[in-house]
Amino acid sequence: MNRLAGKVTMVTGAGRGIGAAIAKLMAKEGAKVVVNDIGVSLAGEGSDEAPAHEVVAEIKQAGGEAIANSDSVADFASAGRIIQCAVDTYGHIDCVVNNAGILRDVIFHKMSWSDWSDVIGVHLNGSFNMSRAVAPLFREQNSGAFVHMTSTSGLVGNFGQANYMAAKLGIMGLSRGIALDMARFNVRSNCIAPFAYTRMIESIPAQSEQDKRRIEAFQRMTPEKIAPLAVFLCSEAAADITGQILSVRNNEIYLFNQPRPVKTIHRAEGWTPETLAGELKSAFAPSFTPLERSEDVFNWDPI
Repeated sequence: MNRLAGKVTMVTGAGRGIGAAIAKLMAKEGAKVVVNDIGVSLAGEGSDEAPAHEVVAEIKQAGGEAIANSDSVADFASAGRIIQCAVDTYGHIDCVVNNAGILRDVIFHKMSWSDWSDVIGVHLNGSFNMSRAVAPLFREQNSGAFVHMTSTSGLVGNFGQANYMAAKLGIMGLSRGIALDMARFNVRSNCIAPFAYTRMIESIPAQSEQDKRRIEAFQRMTPEKIAPLAVFLCSEAAADITGQILSVRNNEIYLFNQPRPVKTIHRAEGWTPETLAGELKSAFAPSFTPLERSEDVFNWDPI
């Protein structure tokens, strides 16, 4: 308890699901929490400030400190207001959890520009906007922690989610870049790829028996399972962990590898299309990454 005592944390998309679970556990661990959520639908439509206020009320009822904020992460100026809200209320800010997201699943050849740009705008641009807005404050105080939500849909793959995959894989690169650029200021940046039954999982159509079993397995993986890792990464116990990608799948914690060369071929005189045709496939094919989906890689029941 009180692992985050004295810290001010910001959690975006904290009105429901994973964000709400993280905000509540952070408050329980002693943090003052800004609960940010504009209350849009899963597709990013409409607005409802009630969920964020409900989370704040629950935190306060349990003896914690929190305030609600309904500014959008997708607009740079608005993201600045979210950070300023924390500073104006609590005097400083120590941790930002970039969790806000929407979903617009559609097969690629039917994906509209708005399907693409809106998902990128909330997930990837939103994570940049929040991180960039707080970066000068973290630099000035010589400390700070970011936790960004990526996804195995981006790290591995999934059908009908080219927009979501691009955003989530982009977040991995953003986190790594922040970690490299801000290490000199004692600022940490890490990613979590969460497995949890949320509105996004509820939207998956369960047509086959295999799909139904998969959904049943997800229902055992609650948002509350994700929160302890986010709290840990924002605490001083994780002071030497940065630039990493971790995942929570029920009671399992994973560390993901990151792209590195796996095999090389060399020709002193250089390559032509003909020599590549003769050698590349036979040399590299055994090491090609299979065209898999997340469920192909994580194909056992959660433990």
